[in-house]
Amino acid sequence: MPAFKHLRITLEMIKFEHTVFALPFALLSAILASGGWPEAPKLFWIVIAMVGARSAAMTFNRIVDRQIDAENPRTKMRALPVGELTASFAVLFTVASAALFVGAAWKLNPLCFILSVPVLMILFFYSYTKRFTSYSHLVLGFCLGMAPLGSWIAVRGDVRPTPLLLCAIVMLWTAGFDIIYACQDVEFDRRRHLFSLPKRLGVRTALSVSTAMHILMLLFLGALLVLERLGWVSLAGTVLVAALLWYEHSLVRPEDLSKVNASFFTVNGCISMLLLIAVGLDKLTSL
Repeated sequence: MPAFKHLRITLEMIKFEHTVFALPFALLSAILASGGWPEAPKLFWIVIAMVGARSAAMTFNRIVDRQIDAENPRTKMRALPVGELTASFAVLFTVASAALFVGAAWKLNPLCFILSVPVLMILFFYSYTKRFTSYSHLVLGFCLGMAPLGSWIAVRGDVRPTPLLLCAIVMLWTAGFDIIYACQDVEFDRRRHLFSLPKRLGVRTALSVSTAMHILMLLFLGALLVLERLGWVSLAGTVLVAALLWYEHSLVRPEDLSKVNASFFTVNGCISMLLLIAVGLDKLTSL
């Protein structure tokens, strides 16, 4: 049926499987907030909220950028530029996903519900940032960083240093790998008058900034271990994350960006899952 075909194309367009980047951090935050495994209903609505928010944000981004995507050789085959998907269907999907997010927030607690619309506004705002600022990578990082912050609020109904630290960790991690990814589009950004750190600083310097962000992320991760009094399992996970980040950066050179996709997708998916498993095991086995 056409509707199911459009849905499948939409999920492919927004890389639905890449929800794995931020979802583990949301679950990790829920575990820390609960002091153990969260209640099943709470966990269910956190996952639904995450799926709804990311789906709305990604589809909105594809709608806003469809003309830019059509002009970029790397993205010109996406569903909207080639006509596999209509803009009207993408808009309906965005509205439905946003409603799913707001509904899940309502089921979680009053504070989550109150914050749901401002959160959507921030998520949608990101799609315009590369038109006027080179720091869009940090805005994207904050968008993903809201996942553990929101998850904590869903469980505890308040804000404490731990979720703020998690937000900073995710923001630095995301901004760092987004800078690497943006290096592929430097020449196109120049022609199209778009903004990015690789365009502003050059690829070599931008990659150094990305490395610095990931080093700072690891320092914040160490602070989280101390703050939450986590044990050797979390420490081992952090060491493995540091090794993965080193590997990610070893794949990319200013003169050779051919391995960016391996760096962006595989390694970063492993990083978020590894931290969830390490901290989760640490926290749950200490009960």
